[in-house]
Amino acid sequence: MNSPLNSPVNPPGDTPVDTPVDIRELHELDAFDAVAALFEKVWGAAPGDSPVNPELMRAFSHSGNYVAGAYEHGTLIGASVGFFAAPSGQTLHSHVTGALPGRAAGLALKLHQREWSLARGLTRITWTYDPLVRRNAHFNLSKLGARPVEYLPCFYGEMADAINGGDESDRALMSWDLAAHPAPAVTVPADAVTVLSVRDGLPAPGRDLGAATLLVEIPPDIEGLRRTDPAAAKEWRLALREVLGGLLADGARVTGFHDRTCYVVERATLTSR
Repeated sequence: MNSPLNSPVNPPGDTPVDTPVDIRELHELDAFDAVAALFEKVWGAAPGDSPVNPELMRAFSHSGNYVAGAYEHGTLIGASVGFFAAPSGQTLHSHVTGALPGRAAGLALKLHQREWSLARGLTRITWTYDPLVRRNAHFNLSKLGARPVEYLPCFYGEMADAINGGDESDRALMSWDLAAHPAPAVTVPADAVTVLSVRDGLPAPGRDLGAATLLVEIPPDIEGLRRTDPAAAKEWRLALREVLGGLLADGARVTGFHDRTCYVVERATLTSR
């Protein structure tokens, strides 16, 4: 997610906050209960429908995996849960990270997760997120330097929380090379071609004519669109699945997220269509 849901880490803006966030590894049941309640609030889930339950957090923590909370003045404002993944000894998979908005807890958790992983000899962290959500794309690619490596259609099946309800759960699998932080600068060449853009709120595919660098734009607020125009949100889901999913399946690489609006994609080999 960075989450099985939508990865609502609520990243900070460019203005730093004054209050430092205290990140703690968690080991006790009362802490896991608090994390579950926080996740229900972040995702608008029904009581008992947290993305990860306290029993599973207990098992992960006890077996040496990653369970951490972000605190502000002693109050839990964010949390993250992850586990060791393949390739063995190299990867942590961050299953879910969620935080209340405006406190910079999402970024603090990811940086703590990075240090935790490096201390254990790991070289990368993976997670999934909804590639239609602009703020999370900017956070993941531009702030952290992670990159989408695989497009996963309807990865979690039907979801009923307030953020994802009514939409298919397509996700991008992110891979964060822990040596790549901070994010490298991304340059968009003058001959880049836009192959998906926003036109009157709807997806407008374009012709790439074999361009080496492609731009894939996503809507300003897909979550709001799900509430106000579910049919348009569905169009966006299918369009991004076809365009971005198709490019990744063909071996293209996403190299950045430009101007907080569009993915920058480099084709693996120059082709004509």
